Amino acid sequence: MKKGNIIKKELKEHIPFTGLATIIAVILIALTLNTIKPISETLFEVFHPLHVVVSAFVTTAIYYKYKNKIIPAILIGIVGAILIGTLSDVILPHLEANLLQLHTHFHLPIIEEPLIILSSAIIGSIFGIAIHKTKLPHFLHVFLSVFASLFYIIAYSTNLTMLYLILTSIIVFIAVIIPCCLSDIVFPLIFIKKK
Repeated sequence: MKKGNIIKKELKEHIPFTGLATIIAVILIALTLNTIKPISETLFEVFHPLHVVVSAFVTTAIYYKYKNKIIPAILIGIVGAILIGTLSDVILPHLEANLLQLHTHFHLPIIEEPLIILSSAIIGSIFGIAIHKTKLPHFLHVFLSVFASLFYIIAYSTNLTMLYLILTSIIVFIAVIIPCCLSDIVFPLIFIKKK
């Protein structure tokens, strides 16, 4: 099977999970905004490493599914989870919040808490090799990423209102879907040579 066809097949199987996870997370955040606002920084510090664990799990499992090599699978899982997880949880929400004039300050966990983020990626990659399943972990990956992105905006923005949350949720939906599908599916498959 050609690489392009493999990517299309995996995206087709995972996109319904991506949409459902995003919708559920956004609704839960909207319903509990006033309750979680005071603890959103702590929630981000929990959800971002969890997102990295599940992202590494899926990225590793997808690569390992097509190329049965443990060390490259783990390395691809670690790199993909950290790079693309940082993009979807921190960089894109930071840029988007500042475009909406929410005055978000920048917080980069891989620099500020490298042991937590790196160990999260390693643990996720090991589980990806051991368990091999991708659909439910992909759902969890997107679910956790949406929460992490929204908690980042809530925690590090100065003037977030419900209207801004709704606008932000739409942008987060796009900002999460693209990196999460890239991380879980496209990123590991670009390292697989055509048979």
